Amino acid sequence: MRLDKYLKVSRIIKRRTVANEACDAGRVTANGKVARASYDVKVGDVLEIGFGTRNVRVEVLSLNETIHKEDAALMYKIIE
Repeated sequence: MRLDKYLKVSRIIKRRTVANEACDAGRVTANGKVARASYDVKVGDVLEIGFGTRNVRVEVLSLNETIHKEDAALMYKIIE
C-alpha cells in the first residue's frame, strides 16, 4: 500500500492530499530514510511523521484497504 494512502486509511493524517504534501516536504521517514508518497509500506515498518514541533513514531501492524474509524488505531502501534 502506498504511504500516503496508509497514513489516510489509518487516520494518522486525515486527508490523503495532506499526507502527500507531508511526504513531499520530507516530514515523513520510513525506517530512518525520507520516504516519498509512493513508498510501499510493509508490516513491521517504522514510520516517523513530523507534526510541527513534535514527531510521532509508529510501527505498522496491519495493512487494510478500508477500515472502520473505531478500528483504525489497530493498524499501528505508537513507539516512544
